[in-house]
Amino acid sequence: MKKTALYDKHVALGAKMVPFAGFDMPVQYSGVTEEHFAVREKVGLFDVSHMGQFFVEGPQAKALLQKVTTNNLDTLEDGKAQYTCLPNETGGIVDDLIIYKINDEKYFVVVNASNIYKDWNHISKYNAEIGATMINASDDMSLLAIQGPKAIETLQKLTEVNLSEIPYYHFTVGTVAGINDVIISNTGYTGSGGFEIYFKNDAAETLWNAVIEAGEAFGIVPCGLAARDTLRLEKGFCLYGNDIDDTTSPLEAGLGWITKFDKDFVSKDIFAKQKEEGVTRKLVGFELTDKGVPRHDYPVVDAEGNVIGKVTSGTQSPMKKIGIGLAYVDKSHNKVGTEIFIQVRNKNIPAKVVKTPFV
Repeated sequence: MKKTALYDKHVALGAKMVPFAGFDMPVQYSGVTEEHFAVREKVGLFDVSHMGQFFVEGPQAKALLQKVTTNNLDTLEDGKAQYTCLPNETGGIVDDLIIYKINDEKYFVVVNASNIYKDWNHISKYNAEIGATMINASDDMSLLAIQGPKAIETLQKLTEVNLSEIPYYHFTVGTVAGINDVIISNTGYTGSGGFEIYFKNDAAETLWNAVIEAGEAFGIVPCGLAARDTLRLEKGFCLYGNDIDDTTSPLEAGLGWITKFDKDFVSKDIFAKQKEEGVTRKLVGFELTDKGVPRHDYPVVDAEGNVIGKVTSGTQSPMKKIGIGLAYVDKSHNKVGTEIFIQVRNKNIPAKVVKTPFV
């Protein structure tokens, strides 16, 4: 089991540690609900150093990334980030990821922890002909996410970079708490605003301590993976391995907006056909209209009890205090307002299809 550079810090803080994507990670500290509301209302700090980081460089860097991802890098300017995905050859998704454009010949790529080697091998397969320079920096870098409405005020105490001048999904490189060459990114996975900072492992404890101290006045708390999951789900964000995987297409997952047909890429023809003909199932948000908590893999049925889909993510929403979730549902039942039923312990709990985000 791998450990992040902050493992000892998490243990000292009394975090509950669990195996996740090959890492020993903090799942919670003070409790999921407290951490969740801290991020929604104040500020929370996450160690997400388990994520993978690649650099793709050289004259062929853009050509490689254009080939292996669905979004179009032509829209990227220096200092801008882009959400995208790696399609496989059968119309599924290898991974979802963020690409940061540093300059025309240097890109920074952030991938999911569970897919680091899978993604590396997939991209390398296409790079054999294209010839970009690829560097796997995953073991050398750490990542902190400072999230919530007070995140910008917290982080601004530690840097001379004017954070208010960094738009959403943009980034810069600067000094934070005396640490140079930190990638400061206006991104996050909580839907509550904030920043993510990338840096070398040896600066991890310095930056963690500095952020905690800077956020004390705003009620900052350390947060674990459990709150990260409830936060992302309330905003309808996909989690790889749950809501998207090697068998789901971006069009089924509601990711048509990152699937651009004005360039050539892997499985473009498959997705173009799906766009023209329509998909037979779709990822939708739902809310339970009776008591119950939906969970991953629970069946979705119609009024007659026929299986029409499957829950991919589900929880009790801390904000709404009802059961919410995402599910793939057949075309006949995926319109907003449609009544569906979630099988919870052999009981069919009524629910309705709703627009996301939930909050």
